[in-house]
Amino acid sequence: MTESVRKIDAFLSEGLDGYIAETARLCAQPSISAQGIGLPECAGLVAGLLEQRGFQVWRIPTAGAPVVVGRLQGRSPRTLLFYNHYDVQPPEPLDLWTSPPFEPVVRDGALYARGAKDDKGEFVARLAAVDAVRAAHGGIPPCGVLFVVEGQEEIGSPHIAQFVQDHKDLLSCHGAVWEEGGTDADGRPQVSLGRRGVLEVDLSVETMRVDAHSGQADVLPNAAWRLLRALASLKGTDERIRIPGFYNDVQPPSPRDIAMLDALPDYEPHLRATYGVREFVLGRSGRALNHAVFEPTCNIQGLTAGYQGPGAKTVIPARAKAKLDFRLLPDQDPDDIFARLKRHLDAERFGDVEVTWIGAMWPSRVSVDDPLVALTARTGEEVYGLPGLLLPLGGGSSPFYAFAKPLGIPVVTAGVGYGRNRTHAPDEHVRLGDLLNAARHIARILEGFGDL
Repeated sequence: MTESVRKIDAFLSEGLDGYIAETARLCAQPSISAQGIGLPECAGLVAGLLEQRGFQVWRIPTAGAPVVVGRLQGRSPRTLLFYNHYDVQPPEPLDLWTSPPFEPVVRDGALYARGAKDDKGEFVARLAAVDAVRAAHGGIPPCGVLFVVEGQEEIGSPHIAQFVQDHKDLLSCHGAVWEEGGTDADGRPQVSLGRRGVLEVDLSVETMRVDAHSGQADVLPNAAWRLLRALASLKGTDERIRIPGFYNDVQPPSPRDIAMLDALPDYEPHLRATYGVREFVLGRSGRALNHAVFEPTCNIQGLTAGYQGPGAKTVIPARAKAKLDFRLLPDQDPDDIFARLKRHLDAERFGDVEVTWIGAMWPSRVSVDDPLVALTARTGEEVYGLPGLLLPLGGGSSPFYAFAKPLGIPVVTAGVGYGRNRTHAPDEHVRLGDLLNAARHIARILEGFGDL
């Protein structure tokens, strides 16, 4: 361990309580993009945290929430970008929280609040890392630091791609650490090399002007049945998606991808314990679960039709609605999939089912051979004491694509997660030790990035 790394670790350990307090202050400010609550106020808090550290800060409006950009010069001409977001998921159902979601509280070694992990704890861990490397290097970080903190990630980042295109000069950099990361359930650091894309849509159908008495179900059309039949046309019991041409651009995993997947642990016990799963999709088990990330999906998020209260109400629903998302592999295009979905429904005589685009993100990957990948894995092993795991593709979606291609940069992950943070769920939390270790890891990345 070098002298600068010793100074970094000591600085972070001594200052941990202050960083927990900063995270709590951010979490106490509701910032719910889905409901349009508190976004300008939280953007102001983010800008203030950067300004008090001497960053040059821009608070740039978009068609949605403002994006906060902060830049700090370093000793090296190379610059590392940190992408984060200040918006959070809605806190409902409120009755399942042990303590109120926007009243942060520390218990059992963790900070509980909406946004504690996703993504306010992640943001503060990066601030802490920057503070530590500056303290160890006479106030000037080893490389330039650039923060981009947006306010609509939780609703699909609808404006971030255009924002990057419009501000490429301001955002010029040489690599990025993404908004999330951390360890698996056994404490092994993970480095994700990409994300699947996503297309989110609403399907809705109206068969009558108003609901009717179910005694007329022999003559009046039921919107729920109509929608269910349309949904059933999208995917078979073999899990294959039946939209013609859906798989045209799907590329199978390469031999290197397969080797990385085979090197991952068997997460079946963890998944069973976490979700209470009796049987996985298609009867998969063991490491076959890891390989499933290279299958695109068609997922029903929710269904709404008719009466769903207590007791019975004998009605024929006049309207029905479903929310869907398609997880897409590299080379699949959400625009293309949306057009194919509409053509499929028309061809199957479901032209009365209205399809509404809700949002999309494009898939993106970084080469496993990029030096930033090796640096992130090596420094993760130094912090956590276990070899880093390389994930060729993450199952979720995030606007990797909006930065990686336009800016021509590699993007990696490192952060505060440990797999059971209850992200997006009641009792979301970040463990205090994970916040500390994430800052230690990111500080080491900053230490080495200027020399890559």
